[in-house]
Amino acid sequence: MHLPKGNCVKRILLVDDDSNLLQVLSRYLVKQGYAVQISTHAHEALRLFEQEPPDLIVSDVRMPEVSGLDFCKQVRCLRKGELLPFIFLSGCNDLEGRVAGLRVGADDYLAKPFEPRELVARIEAMLERSRRTQAEMLRLLREPVSIQPATRNPELANLPLSPAERRVFSEIVNGLTNRQIAEKHYLSIRTVQSHVASILRKLDLERRSEIIRFAYQHNMVAQ
Repeated sequence: MHLPKGNCVKRILLVDDDSNLLQVLSRYLVKQGYAVQISTHAHEALRLFEQEPPDLIVSDVRMPEVSGLDFCKQVRCLRKGELLPFIFLSGCNDLEGRVAGLRVGADDYLAKPFEPRELVARIEAMLERSRRTQAEMLRLLREPVSIQPATRNPELANLPLSPAERRVFSEIVNGLTNRQIAEKHYLSIRTVQSHVASILRKLDLERRSEIIRFAYQHNMVAQ
């Protein structure tokens, strides 16, 4: 790992089979105040990630053995990688390539060739968005949940849900979509989907629509 001078720094994992590009980007990012790990193979990058998850990943799309797309999928399957900012680099600037990258979970896409300062600007934007998301998640977890009139119902108090899950539960009952819930509470769609999946599992339900029926059956909705 290349470390800049200073104490608290953000860690970036760079993955690209072009070793020259890695060295150039690594030196530039270190000068900008980041700690940088580099890897030319997705297998090694995944190992580095599992050893010490970075704050953000920048990865090439086309790489030997394991593609950047598959690498991104593997990262997203890990708990610590679900919400991690992920930026793709690619020599192809076609629409299909960008769509494919976003569909597997990437947050941004930068076509080669590019100016290093543009990459830094995107990294800074992603890290700031991640900071705001994490701060909001912590606030939701710590903030007492108020669901009317469900808070007065002993059935709700006995539900095995976390505060954040109860908030999502309430919004679903109020008719909001996952996207609307995400926008209202400054969460990512993946976070909301994760909460919904957890609610379904804990309440032994199969579909999202059954959450509303469950609430009516247990008198958690004003008649």
